[in-house]
Amino acid sequence: MMEINEKNRYLGKTLKEMGRVMVAFSGGVDSTVVLKRAQQELGDNVLAVVVASELFRESEFQAAVQLAEDLGVKVHQTEIKELNQPQITANNPDSWYYSKKLLYTRLNQLAEEWDYPYVLDGMIMDDEADFRPGLKARTEEGIRSVLQEANLYKPEVRELAKELELPVWNKLASCSLASRFPYGTKLDKQKVNQVNQAELYLKRAGFEEVRVRYHDNVARIEVAADKMVELLEKRTEVQHKLVSLGFDYVSIDLRGYRTGSMNEVLPAASSKQQIAANA
Repeated sequence: MMEINEKNRYLGKTLKEMGRVMVAFSGGVDSTVVLKRAQQELGDNVLAVVVASELFRESEFQAAVQLAEDLGVKVHQTEIKELNQPQITANNPDSWYYSKKLLYTRLNQLAEEWDYPYVLDGMIMDDEADFRPGLKARTEEGIRSVLQEANLYKPEVRELAKELELPVWNKLASCSLASRFPYGTKLDKQKVNQVNQAELYLKRAGFEEVRVRYHDNVARIEVAADKMVELLEKRTEVQHKLVSLGFDYVSIDLRGYRTGSMNEVLPAASSKQQIAANA
């Protein structure tokens, strides 16, 4: 098994051979490592593309733009309209495929327009098991996952990010807001905003790791086990706020914060093979 330094050298060699690249940049630790290493190897022959989406927070989009600018990389801002796509708003397990397909298609359009021969994403080895639909769309669109090509896993990526003095080295992973809804619950702007506002409120209240799962008129809150007592202590104000956002009932999930909880009702094979990244 390659040591992290060897993997990093392989990553650098791969990037150097590409010559000119476009990076799908989200501002998370994975894509930030890709962008920084590409900049180190290729200088000005790197473009960061930050994509605004109705299923991700505006604050995350703005933070990604700012980070790319702080790194001194050329930045282009664009957007995709996921809630205009029936295959995505249907919110079925294969909706993840269509969401990634829409993203990668847009990136390839820009790459062709501006003559970038390679489009890179931030997928890592962990994603091989966790995001089958995304991998399928990526492969179809010819996107290069250079961190996977270097056999890098999340702890190694974080270590590299720390060595590179990137401010996001320990940033929590984010995920599409679609992951807060049971499969088959049709997505629309009102529902997505309702969940988004509930989570933003809870984050401001001190619950950084939090998910608000949407079950029609019920909000199911997931926080870390050691934060449940604190949440209970604030239950009156939390109840009041979430009801004001449109929920009739507010519950706490006693199993606590965990990724992929919407997949727990699915058959094991389906969950493992298709959608375990629904965080």
